Amino acid sequence: MDVTITNIRKEFGQFPALYDLSLSIRSGELIALLGPSGSGKTTLLRLIAGLEQPTSGKIFFGEEDASEKSVQERHIGFVFQHYALFRHMTVADNIAFGLKVRPKANRPPAHEIKKRVSDLIDMVQLTGLERRYPSQLSGGQRQRVALARAMAIEPTVLLLDEPFGALDAKVRKELRRWLKEFHDRTGHTTFFVTHDQEEALELADRVVVMSQGRVEQVGTADDVYDTPNSPFVFSFIGESSHVPVMVRDKTILFHGEPIGFSDNGAGPGELFFRPQDVVVTSERDSLYGKVTACRRLAGTRIAEIDVANDGHEPHHLEIEVPLDAPVTVGAELRFRPTRWKLFAQGNGAA
Repeated sequence: MDVTITNIRKEFGQFPALYDLSLSIRSGELIALLGPSGSGKTTLLRLIAGLEQPTSGKIFFGEEDASEKSVQERHIGFVFQHYALFRHMTVADNIAFGLKVRPKANRPPAHEIKKRVSDLIDMVQLTGLERRYPSQLSGGQRQRVALARAMAIEPTVLLLDEPFGALDAKVRKELRRWLKEFHDRTGHTTFFVTHDQEEALELADRVVVMSQGRVEQVGTADDVYDTPNSPFVFSFIGESSHVPVMVRDKTILFHGEPIGFSDNGAGPGELFFRPQDVVVTSERDSLYGKVTACRRLAGTRIAEIDVANDGHEPHHLEIEVPLDAPVTVGAELRFRPTRWKLFAQGNGAA
């Protein structure tokens, strides 16, 4: 099912939670809504579900305007962070619940419900646990039951709100792999909210990066990591560092000295780069700063550097250097990014 969100705005009183947001999602895509707390991720998910109504704008499922439809009419599957399972029901009864409470005219026969539940239990790899209650399951097993219950009604769209947030790191990693395989088998259009970058980059076909009620960037994991389109995205996705520079005559200057890069812009800016995308050098046309600390990290070292900032507090950044790099705490270190991006000052720099 294609989902099209057109100029959605949501206000709570006088507080705008979403600003004229638009998205086009293709049928069968697995979409991650990624951003810090307060960015509007869960609000957008609740609008898609029909749990909230937009202040303005529309949401289409295929060609049909779903904006004014109720939750039941939208036929949404919703999985919450804390499972929301019925404690007094067995695994099988929890999964069957959405089918059994349908109006009699729309309710499948008992034998069809039983087969549907059996198939889903097998699909989520919980065979043999049908008669157990939620209190007798692990966190990962409960989340699989919640997903099977959402799938039982054969939803048009599946929504997952921080589905692995209550689980420990090892279980989250296992369930991420399982959810990807599960999605590839079922092919449902799926949105999941997360603040975990690794989770979003690993699972999603496309990532929607959100900040302060707006979409900053939409793209594949490679798009948002390798070619971020704003200082916020560069800072939020992965580790990053940035230093103040000046562009003059297509030359990028650091403290008035050229650093070997050119750009068509002009005026002050911020040069962003990843800590691992640098080389240590002795050449003058490079960035430099005072090493304040150095620590071992697997096969590399992390050098912490204070970079002067024209009389202001120095910029503190970290770069990865080889184990045999000539790094001495208290000494100056010169380095040059091998991959970088320049943003003009005032372009929403983080």
